[in-house]
Amino acid sequence: MALITTKEMFKKAYEGGYAIGAFNISDLEQLQGVLRGAKAKNSYVMIQASMSAIKYAGPDTLVAMVKTASDEIGVDVALHLDHGPDMEAVKTCIDAGFSSVMIDGSHYDFEENVRVTKEVVDYAHARGVVVEAELGVLAGIEDEVSSDKHIYTQPDEAVEFVERTGVDSLAIAIGTAHGAFKFKGEAKLRFDILEEIQNRLPGFPIVLHGASAVDQNTIAICNEFGGDIAGAKGIPVEMLRKASSMAVCKINMDTDLRLAMTAAIRKYLAENPKQFDPRKYIGAGRDAIQAVVENKIEEVLGSTNSIN
Repeated sequence: MALITTKEMFKKAYEGGYAIGAFNISDLEQLQGVLRGAKAKNSYVMIQASMSAIKYAGPDTLVAMVKTASDEIGVDVALHLDHGPDMEAVKTCIDAGFSSVMIDGSHYDFEENVRVTKEVVDYAHARGVVVEAELGVLAGIEDEVSSDKHIYTQPDEAVEFVERTGVDSLAIAIGTAHGAFKFKGEAKLRFDILEEIQNRLPGFPIVLHGASAVDQNTIAICNEFGGDIAGAKGIPVEMLRKASSMAVCKINMDTDLRLAMTAAIRKYLAENPKQFDPRKYIGAGRDAIQAVVENKIEEVLGSTNSIN
């Protein structure tokens, strides 16, 4: 199997009314859990690495690990840089072998975001790599990405941004948020913004960041076995499925995997206090990630049997 770009999978997703799951990983067991889930559901997925994950594992190690695991498990996959902060980070990942990158210029003003994104697009496209950018700002904290404010994406700017940069996909802000503590009240997604962008950019793939559901049963298991995670709240599954049926072709999920792995490891160690073989308890975490990925593919993304 091979590392692939997102062009064909996004085209199929848009036409089929489903989304591709983009799952963040930083180690072998997380990677295996995601790929085994994808294989079980015959679904495309994307493997994402944040800057924190790249610092933790190393870009060359990540590329080699994803290539080897995808070959052993038998699934083609895109390897994507999540929230690339600058051209240097993007070049590092492209040169290492990533097939997809994101340049996050959302903290710049519009003109600077356009300029930075266009520079990345030119570099990446010349090397057969696809580019995601972001317009608008998501609140919340996850790894090295944080903001205490939310700025909705403006459809007029989205159209101009795509036309001027030549970017392959666009992450927009419609009410999702980074991290496990997304809302104090009820979640509200601006589907009117998504619909207008879809109408004005027909066929163009839209991305949702900060879209973990934060399963309350998983939170309860974490807390039952020694955790202290209070007030965590995510995006309702039905909202994510609706977005998947529209122009959203990629949904990012990181927090849900972290919580599932942590809950499984906490539970295993509590129930097996004499066990000290890391393969046992980390393996339980890997199995939990696979179960989450299979559920997301089936219930949220709608991408089961997307690989023909």
